[in-house]
Amino acid sequence: MRLWIFLPLLAICVESAAEALFSKDEIRELRKQWLLPAPTLHPRHKQLSKLGKKLFFDTDLSIDKSTSCASCHIPELGWSDGKSTAQGLDGAPLKRATPSIINTAYSKVLMWDGRADSLEQQALMPFFDPLEMGLNEKLLVAKVASNQEYSALFAQAFGDSAIDSARISSALAEFQRSITASNTRFDRWLKGDESALNNEELLGFKLFIDPQKAACAVCHHPPNFTDDGFHNIGLSNQHLEDPGRYRFTPISLMKSAFKTPSLRLATRTAPYFHDGSAKTLLEVVEHYQKVGAKEHNFSPSLLPVNLNKEEKEKLLAFLNSLE
Repeated sequence: MRLWIFLPLLAICVESAAEALFSKDEIRELRKQWLLPAPTLHPRHKQLSKLGKKLFFDTDLSIDKSTSCASCHIPELGWSDGKSTAQGLDGAPLKRATPSIINTAYSKVLMWDGRADSLEQQALMPFFDPLEMGLNEKLLVAKVASNQEYSALFAQAFGDSAIDSARISSALAEFQRSITASNTRFDRWLKGDESALNNEELLGFKLFIDPQKAACAVCHHPPNFTDDGFHNIGLSNQHLEDPGRYRFTPISLMKSAFKTPSLRLATRTAPYFHDGSAKTLLEVVEHYQKVGAKEHNFSPSLLPVNLNKEEKEKLLAFLNSLE
């Protein structure tokens, strides 16, 4: 029998895999909730992003010409660095892991403690940190101005070749807005490709959003898998070393509370958590089975998680579909 005869039957079987778990109305609603909109970009995005990319990868823009933004945000490592905690100048260890910048175009607050309200504000922070790139505003502008290649790029982006810190931050922010993950297998399923997720992954998604099971979506909200909120998730002794959001919002609930990261392309951004203490996604899942909201000062969003081995495998299969 010819192959084309089987194709309609195959489509029916693939469709039924999702419909066995969710009603048609639920599938429509899930797709509406989780499908990422296009990011909001500047009218001169292409020109700004071209300039921002050069600034992002320029090691001359550090006090000793050794470090660029891309030294910690490495494309091949999910725009993170693969280390438990970041390294600053001369390899000095910093106290937090390097967060990925994937999909920060959608972020309302940035940094693990939320101290930046926009990509423009965040973009200059590493330059002015004495442990990271070691410059001040005057030195940064002078270094950029000393490179003749930048003159034409600033003129293309802004209409003239004047250089200042505000323009530098604008270009860097616009480049970061171009770093998105919106075509994972999960996204393709949301867009209507019924074959993009297999049955195990669909079961994992059902566990992910079920507050009685994995309860991940309580914090990893649609559509960008983050609530842009801050939670103390029960990492051992963290309150003694790093106050987290409490430094900026001094209420008890914010002690040792850190921002919820997005999970798109999470398979590339190990290790996990703000302190890099989880080496694998399985360790992340198992961490949440050990903690709960009843513990002192833990986030009330930490719902009880009790998954068996097969359920963990399905959940991990779904997380791998965010690749």
